Amino acid sequence: MSTTRLTMAQAIARFLTAQKTEVDGEVLPLFGGVWAIFGHGNVAGMGEALHGVRDRLPTFRAHNEQGMAHAAVAFAKASRRRRMMACTTSIGPGATNMVTAAAVAHVNRLPVLLLPGDVFANRRPDPVLQQIESFSDGTVSANDCFKPVSRYFDRISRPEQIIPALQRAMNVLTDPADCGPVTLALCQDTQAEAYDYPESFFAEKIWSPRRIRPDETELAEAAAIICNAKKPFIIAGGGVLYSGAEKVLAEFAEKHGLFIGETQAGKSSVPHDHPACLGAVGVTGTGAANALAENADVVIAVGTRLQDFTTGSWALFKDPNRRIVGLNVQAFDAAKHSAQTLVADARVGLEELSHALGSWKAPDTWTAKGRDEKARWSETADRYTDPTNAELPSDAQVIGAVQRTSSLTDVVVCAAGGLPGELHKHWKASTALGYHMEYGYSCMGYEIAGGLGVKMADPSREVIVMVGDGSYLMMNSELATSVMLGHRLTVVLLDNRGYGCINRLQRATGGESFNNLLQHTNHVTLPDIDFAAHAASLGAQATKVKSIAELEDALKQARQADRSTVIVIDTDPLISTDEGGHWWDVAVPEVSVREQVKAARKDYETALAAQRVGD
Repeated sequence: MSTTRLTMAQAIARFLTAQKTEVDGEVLPLFGGVWAIFGHGNVAGMGEALHGVRDRLPTFRAHNEQGMAHAAVAFAKASRRRRMMACTTSIGPGATNMVTAAAVAHVNRLPVLLLPGDVFANRRPDPVLQQIESFSDGTVSANDCFKPVSRYFDRISRPEQIIPALQRAMNVLTDPADCGPVTLALCQDTQAEAYDYPESFFAEKIWSPRRIRPDETELAEAAAIICNAKKPFIIAGGGVLYSGAEKVLAEFAEKHGLFIGETQAGKSSVPHDHPACLGAVGVTGTGAANALAENADVVIAVGTRLQDFTTGSWALFKDPNRRIVGLNVQAFDAAKHSAQTLVADARVGLEELSHALGSWKAPDTWTAKGRDEKARWSETADRYTDPTNAELPSDAQVIGAVQRTSSLTDVVVCAAGGLPGELHKHWKASTALGYHMEYGYSCMGYEIAGGLGVKMADPSREVIVMVGDGSYLMMNSELATSVMLGHRLTVVLLDNRGYGCINRLQRATGGESFNNLLQHTNHVTLPDIDFAAHAASLGAQATKVKSIAELEDALKQARQADRSTVIVIDTDPLISTDEGGHWWDVAVPEVSVREQVKAARKDYETALAAQRVGD
């Protein structure tokens, strides 16, 4: 057996360069690069190793470990999970900064390889700088925090352990059902230790997506349920996009006279103007999609986790006899709420399901209702997004301005606060992957870093990041990284002077405005933050506009800029789209001295009666 002597870190770097994927007939590196912030736990080992392969595996320097991991996660999502990135940090805070991003990847079923440094395997210098010590368990380190938010976790304490660890890691990262973050904690002394690795370990491998075909019995049972439906409805989740099933989904809906509602992850699965597309479904859904979902007797859930925002906390589907057909590559998701499972890849599953259905079509009366609801919602939505001269525009009016100045291939990126709900209802996605929302973990601070990852995945597309002032203050450092790397973003920063979304929720549940908007917080001086000046200090082009008209002009200019642009606009924290949508289960206190809370509790108890529990 031919071998080569390398350090464990060098073996990792060389192995990663050998992993390939094929996209649209082109063989590409599976790993688009490695994000690295070096410290004493990885600079000598992984740092030296990455330098040696920098011509084949680029290393990118970030400004925040959580931010760079968000960028890596967004890169994978924008690449339909066909490509991914790795991230390496030192031990201690560098490592634990990535835990939140690992949770984002875990919830959203996205691949990212995390390579944090770890303690000394030989324990001779213990405790080392930044080492967490357990009084009762000598094997624990800070990296144990990654265990609940990793699909696969391993701690490498001997150089030869990296061989099975990387092989297992790759199987998880590329598996459509088990896909998610992998953490390999690298003991810092082991990174530098040498071993005679077999040359076969570094052989080039091209990873192709596994397309699981449906079981014949499950397929027949699912088809029988749908054929008996009078009011069937499709919910399209992120799995449609990961599978590349958009065209097949549209053809399926056309052939069988069905309508489609989209989750946050599934939005852009079909163009907004496709006759079958009713837009967002659930808590932040359109009136059209929710009208059909409420009346549906069969829900065909394609590639979705069916989280509470999609199901209205399991109170959206009103038909007491409704059935769910769960078409999902992961059996765990396919079986939720006693669904008829159809475990399969979304594209293949829809193709075979359509064949099994034959010439069956939904009743004409149901099809007519879908068309009417779509037309009605289109008129309603336009009222919310039309231009305005208001001193403080709403989020929807800002979205309208961004939409009017955008092109069909643009990508809008967002993550948390009030914007996801407004974008879910109002953004008109025209092309696949044109809507990039992190709403599985709803992670504030993802937006700018995520936008950078999206741009790195496809530099040809214009990337527009929409972010609130609260999220911007939480994490903005990768704006500087975007300038440094030459990846131009347009960032629209909506300043409502606080956490406007949660303030509205607080008041809706009977609470008094408290500790959300800056004016209602405990302060000595009410801050007046100059976001444009801050963004400019990070190297971006920045401006503050005073109206929707000025915003549209600034957006047009940003498209011609030579670097990232931040456009700041003040918005109203109290206004949101009050049509469409659905109840969401947010528990209201049973006991309170405040009458508003008591009234909200009564409404809450009434709403709970609509939840379908245990079926």
